Order: sequence, then C-alpha cells, then structure tokens
Amino acid sequence: MTFGVPPSLANLAARCRPWIFTPLAGALGGWLAQSLGWPLPWMIGSLLGVAALRCLGCPSGAVPHGVKAGQWILGIGIGLHFNRAVLEQILAHLGLVLLGTLLTLLASIFGILLHRRYGESFATAYFASMPGGANEMVNLGGRHGAVLQNVAAAQSLRMFVVLLGIPATYAWLFADGQAADIVHPGPDAAWLVPLFALGGLLALLFQRRNFPNAWQLGALLVSGLCSIAFDLHIGLPDGAGAFGQWLVGSTLGCHFDRAFFRRAPAFLLRTLLTTLAAILIALPIALAMSWASGLDARALLLGMVPGGIAEMSLTAEALHLLVPLVTAMQVLRLLLVLFLAAPVFRLCSERLGIGKDGELAARE
Repeated sequence: MTFGVPPSLANLAARCRPWIFTPLAGALGGWLAQSLGWPLPWMIGSLLGVAALRCLGCPSGAVPHGVKAGQWILGIGIGLHFNRAVLEQILAHLGLVLLGTLLTLLASIFGILLHRRYGESFATAYFASMPGGANEMVNLGGRHGAVLQNVAAAQSLRMFVVLLGIPATYAWLFADGQAADIVHPGPDAAWLVPLFALGGLLALLFQRRNFPNAWQLGALLVSGLCSIAFDLHIGLPDGAGAFGQWLVGSTLGCHFDRAFFRRAPAFLLRTLLTTLAAILIALPIALAMSWASGLDARALLLGMVPGGIAEMSLTAEALHLLVPLVTAMQVLRLLLVLFLAAPVFRLCSERLGIGKDGELAARE
C-alpha cells in the first residue's frame, strides 16, 4: 500500500510557485529536529523536511538565491572563529595537514576501482568518486564524457550520508568529552555590517569568475582575514546561524525525491560503501596526525571526512572543537580536488591509457 499527497493538495502546489512549500517544510523539519535535540537541527531537519515533502510527491524547488544567502551568513560566522593564535598553530603544522589531506584523497581510488569493477566508465567512476562539490564534479564530468546522472547522484548521496551521519555520531561519542576553550562573543554591528558588505562584494566577484561555493568562500575569506588582522572577538546575532542553516538545508533537500532513491540502487549502494570507506580511511590518519602534532584528533577527522565546508565547520562549532582547523582542511581539500581533478583525469586517460577499452593500456 502506498501513501501520497491528496490530489487537491498536489494541484494547489502545482498552481503555486514551485518553491513556495520548500521553506515551510524546511522550517517544520528544523523545528522538529531542534525539539528532538539533534545536532545541526536547522540544517539536517530542514533537509529531511524538504526531502520528505518531495518524496511524498509534492513539487518543491529551491528558494531562489536561498543557498547563496545561507552560505553568505554561515561563511561570515565561520570566519569569525579565526584568530592569530589559531592561524599560527595551523601554519606550524601545515605540512602535516597537507599530507593528511592528500592521503584522504586516496580513498577516491577505492571508489573508482569499485565502480569500474561493476562496469561504469572511467570518467563516471572517477568524477563520482572525487570528494568535490556536486556542481563542480558534474560540470567536469560533462566535459569528459561521464554519465552526469550517476555523478550527480553519487555526490548528492555522499553529502546526504556525511551530513546525517557525522554530526550525530560526533554528538553521541564526544558531546561529553573535553572541549576546546572557545569563547562565543556577542555581535558588533559596527564590524558585522562592513564584513557582510565586503563579503558579498567578493562573493559576487568570485561568482563572475565561476568560483565554486562563491558566496561561502567570499564571505569566509573576508571574515577570516579581518578577524585575524584586527583581532576581532565578535560573533553573529542569536538566530543568524540557524537562519543560514535553514536556507542551506532547505536547498540541499531539493536534491532528493523518490526518483533519486529508485535510480540505479546498486550504484548508490557502491557509493555508500565508498563513503564509509573514506571515513574509515581518514580515522587512522587523523589519529596518527594527532599523535605527531598534538592537534585534536576529533577536529582532524572532521577536517578530512568528505563533507562540506559549512557542515563540518558547524559540527566542530557545536562540539566546541577547533573550527578554523576543520575549515582550513575542508577548504584545502576542495581546492586540491578542483584544481587537480581534471589534470589527473587527463593524465590517467590520455597518457596512461586508463579507461580505454575497459583496460589499462600499456605505455608506448
């Protein structure tokens, strides 16, 4: 027996603007998640609320520019965690952090091999397994002959699993553990207004240059640099972070519907396995890096799992871990993937012959 939305409600939704129910479902999901005490309630709850609405058959699209506004707010808030002492600590271990980030990218090899084993083309397996942004990997995959639906599905499912699983697991395991001594100061309009203005201007410039996550990275860069340069000790107003989470989570939920979960279940299962493998591979690397550097292994692991910048940074913030370290590692991995994914693919396919006729061709 199947359940669906009554025809009258579905017709009403069809006559309305396609996104009108998205923020409402997101708000309901966020409120329920907060009532239940979930981690990142307004992001996870709004994602699940919108996804549930779409799975019930009610049309709901993304709020126009909603994700940009949410990333703008969250980017400013995350950047305000940076200070000179934390920057010095990260720079002192920059080589080790870079090595750990590169090692975690090796988990992508497992995903590529697994997808290739079951008949996916090299381009599809490669760009589906790269831990970069969904839009960026779809664009790169399209230029190199990948099956775009599979690439988009793999990237979306990875985000879904990490966002739902990692914050909850961390909250369960570490909520009562020793937390870093992080002060949460109040807002200061004299600084926040110019920070938002400058962050928005830089985001617009990044957007015109087709940078990935332009609104998040632009706001984060301005906020972080100003916080370090002027030794700021301010934060966002109460509720601003939850508002940003709601906007981003509601948009993320629009990636999922019944058709998504019915599409190529075997492929999605392999993607789930590779995501779990990436997390398991990151765990011993984080422990080894913590032993070598004295940095918190929990923060290092958050920095290496294949999640998003905002999602993992907010998880670190909720658990009072070192937010700038997590943010720096997530940004570093994203930049490495974006700048190296296409050249490495061309090297493998053109120079090494990987993917031609389904075999590894010998070098000439």
